[in-house]
Amino acid sequence: MNEQPISIRLLTRADFNVIEAAFKKQGWYKPASQFEQYALEQDNGERVIFVAEYVNEFAGYVTIKWQSTYPPFLEKGIPEIVDLNVLIHNQNKGIATKLMDEAERIVADTHPVIGIGFGLMEDYGAAQRLYISRGYLPDGRGISQNGKQIKRGEQVQVDDDLALYLTKAL
Repeated sequence: MNEQPISIRLLTRADFNVIEAAFKKQGWYKPASQFEQYALEQDNGERVIFVAEYVNEFAGYVTIKWQSTYPPFLEKGIPEIVDLNVLIHNQNKGIATKLMDEAERIVADTHPVIGIGFGLMEDYGAAQRLYISRGYLPDGRGISQNGKQIKRGEQVQVDDDLALYLTKAL
């Protein structure tokens, strides 16, 4: 099998504009300033950002927040995988899997459980299936929006902030 190489490494400052340009090319808004902020958080030990390269070109990234903004994870000290993205033309090549492997590996060094949340709309379908296939299970709290649990009868706007959260024992 002629599998192309996927490499995973930590985010560097040289990546900011490369990432912004790559996502802009496919019509997604991911400004360099977002990655500047991520790098500051990485320097402060608040977040880890892994970058994937496919055939030596930027292909995607994932971040781990050591202190989740999702209240149930924060209360239990569960780190959260946040913002997993792979360029459209690089999807279905194992890149998200390699990024998840690395995220789980680094979290497992210090924590027994990892968390993740995903949007409920169709464009999150591949991510939903990936997480379930990797052994992530719903945390049992139902859906949330911006960290707030949604109660029966509440009306919400269906958008990227409407999410289901899952955990995995490492």
